[in-house]
Amino acid sequence: MTSQNTQQQQRALLDNIPDLKDRDCRYLAVNTAYLEVLRMPEALVLGKRPDEIWPAEIAEVYLRADRAVLKSGRRRRYEETRADSSGLPRWFETIKSPIRDKAGRIIGTVGISRDISERKAAESELIKSRAQLRELSNYLQSVREAERARISRELHDELGQTLTALKMELGWLKERLPAEPTMLRTRVERLVQIVDQSVSDLQRIASDLRPMILDELGLASAIQWLTQNFSERCPLSIELSLDRTDVTYSKDVSTAAFRIVQEALTNIVRHSGASSARIVARHSADELQLEISDNGRGMDVTRSKREQLGLIGMSERAQHRCEHLRPGKPHSASWSPRRHNGAGSSG
Repeated sequence: MTSQNTQQQQRALLDNIPDLKDRDCRYLAVNTAYLEVLRMPEALVLGKRPDEIWPAEIAEVYLRADRAVLKSGRRRRYEETRADSSGLPRWFETIKSPIRDKAGRIIGTVGISRDISERKAAESELIKSRAQLRELSNYLQSVREAERARISRELHDELGQTLTALKMELGWLKERLPAEPTMLRTRVERLVQIVDQSVSDLQRIASDLRPMILDELGLASAIQWLTQNFSERCPLSIELSLDRTDVTYSKDVSTAAFRIVQEALTNIVRHSGASSARIVARHSADELQLEISDNGRGMDVTRSKREQLGLIGMSERAQHRCEHLRPGKPHSASWSPRRHNGAGSSG
């Protein structure tokens, strides 16, 4: 094998290793790609430290990694970004390892880098896509809430007035009916009962769509109404603890918090088999903290996403406000908005 062939093989091997340094972090060898990025000849690189040839911010990363490996004797993995020969930013995953002599002493470091720019670009695109989907979901939720509020108002104002007028007319008719035949009076009384039931159903449907109390009296009153309503309709004893009732929140936060409590109670009734539940609402600094727990069978966090749509929906509502929803113990979950625009004391 000729000397030229040996040199070519050594160069080919070195081209797979970006840099080789001694204990003083001075370059002993660099590959061709490394030199292209530096835009410097090899003679001006060898024997130099990173802070003598790289910009300060890049040199600091390299020196910190070298020193950590030299001190610990362990391999270190990190990601870095730097411009390529054309000036475009590139991402690299670098593994820095110690070099030992025959006695096991550390005599330098070797770095192996892999270009991960395409992976980083894909990750960035995925993050952007998810953010766009979340924005779309938030927009659709806002539109849905607005539509629910509109339908609720129209049901209450238009249909409610019609049913009230119908009841008044039936009452007028009933007062003027002859005592005989009794069947006619009985039928009118039955119609009055139907109208009364329709009014009750209308109020329930309108409240389920968008309770007026939420917009008129605020979140605390709405949650009090909601828990009382659940206790009356379902075999569930609910303990509600509100440390403050004089704090007002923005419409978005109030809606999100109310819907989260509503969904949580619905899930408790449908799935947990609980006989009692507890809701704790605390106001601290600029945070509203909600904790909901029950004595039921708890949540199986290993279930498929399809089976956790209620929890996913609550999480999406929380994230809409830059907040988080955290499943706690098997029987609890908590929600903490990190901010609530428009919050203030009403007293």
